[in-house]
Amino acid sequence: MEFEILSESKDEIEFRVGSLTIAELLRVYLNQNENVSFAAWKREHPTEQPIMKVKSKGKDVKKLIKDAAEDITKELDKFKADFKKLK
Repeated sequence: MEFEILSESKDEIEFRVGSLTIAELLRVYLNQNENVSFAAWKREHPTEQPIMKVKSKGKDVKKLIKDAAEDITKELDKFKADFKKLK
């Protein structure tokens, strides 16, 4: 999946996300992190890709996003393993 960075500083980033599902997952996980002060997405029209904005409390915002993506991946892997046990 590709992300298009629209604006960026050390503690704030705005980027276009290719999927509404990914944007919502990131929003939920980022807002659970105490180092994130703001994480939300918007889209001007339903046919457009969402734009995500993330602000941190002085931390490297890219690292916070990377950490959230890793947490999502771990949880999905656990879900997949649990689901395979049901067979």
